[in-house]
Amino acid sequence: MRRPGQADDGPPRPVPPAGPRPGGRNDAAPRRSTGARLPARARLRAWAELLRLPAVFTVPGDALAGAAAAGLRPGRGTVHAIGTSLCLYEAGMALNDWADRDEDALDRPHRPLPSGRIPPAAALTAAVALTAAGLLCAARAGRRPLTVAAALTATVWSYDLHLKHTPAAPAAMAAARALDLLLGATATASAQPGGSLGAQTDQPTDHTPDAPGVRAAPGAQAALGAALTLAAHTYAVTAVSRHEAHGGSTAVPLAALAAAAGTAAHLARDPLPGVLPGVPTSALAGLYLRTAGTPLLHAALNPSPQLTRRAVAGGIRAMIPLQAALTARAGARLSGAALMGLAPLARRLARKVSPT
Repeated sequence: MRRPGQADDGPPRPVPPAGPRPGGRNDAAPRRSTGARLPARARLRAWAELLRLPAVFTVPGDALAGAAAAGLRPGRGTVHAIGTSLCLYEAGMALNDWADRDEDALDRPHRPLPSGRIPPAAALTAAVALTAAGLLCAARAGRRPLTVAAALTATVWSYDLHLKHTPAAPAAMAAARALDLLLGATATASAQPGGSLGAQTDQPTDHTPDAPGVRAAPGAQAALGAALTLAAHTYAVTAVSRHEAHGGSTAVPLAALAAAAGTAAHLARDPLPGVLPGVPTSALAGLYLRTAGTPLLHAALNPSPQLTRRAVAGGIRAMIPLQAALTARAGARLSGAALMGLAPLARRLARKVSPT
């Protein structure tokens, strides 16, 4: 009779011990086919998981909110900013999983890289190619947007390769979101006469016609304020995400919930009209708080890994109403309507592919 570890026509071979190999992988874990051998539909799903496609819908709002806060109409520069943001965001997703492939083999063996559905080299190649495409797109918007995009790129790569496992991780992610919003403001301004953010503060936004006298705040100051608001939310969500693999934290979700409530209260006090006809800014702020706050409260009451992951996913989805509320503060009606239209698409896709 053939014994375990013995070939039919050869001497016995030692059975490798179960447990993690050097580098963190588990020999006992089943291996799947490489991405090249998967059916086309399975390969597409693997890449959708790697790139966190539902979270992509939270990216265009950075540029639109930045342009609106600066008192500018979206234009060619805004399109370049959105293209840059999408490329750099997805580059960060691919690089994140490449850098964490050994850790994920233990904590998340179902992810595309540790499961073998996407080769690590393919993920790294995608990260490099998307980064180059993002910088090229920023260069087409002008020198100042390229400078902001370069700073954003450095932040993303530093986070994925080093800062993610340090106490500076939430601050790094917050800085990345803030830079992304400022990229939208800078690129939009660069494409207009004068090319300077501060020089364009007298340009009208697409505010509702029934709100006479509504004018944008000084461009650079208003854009910075919106960037800091978005950064505060990102910091809180990132702090919670550091516990999603093992759970166990009650204080962090509670702190994030308090931060979301403070942000919503700040936005609700704004006297400017809403993004959509008949929808005040306070309603958008309430929607933001409901989207982010409900799963955060559940995670605080029961800090299990599953509920913590749901809290992180809720915080990601809440980016859209937050961006819409920031846009509403500048009275940018059409931009806000476009942003709110992304919310159901993100929610529908999140039922099929996890955004975290």
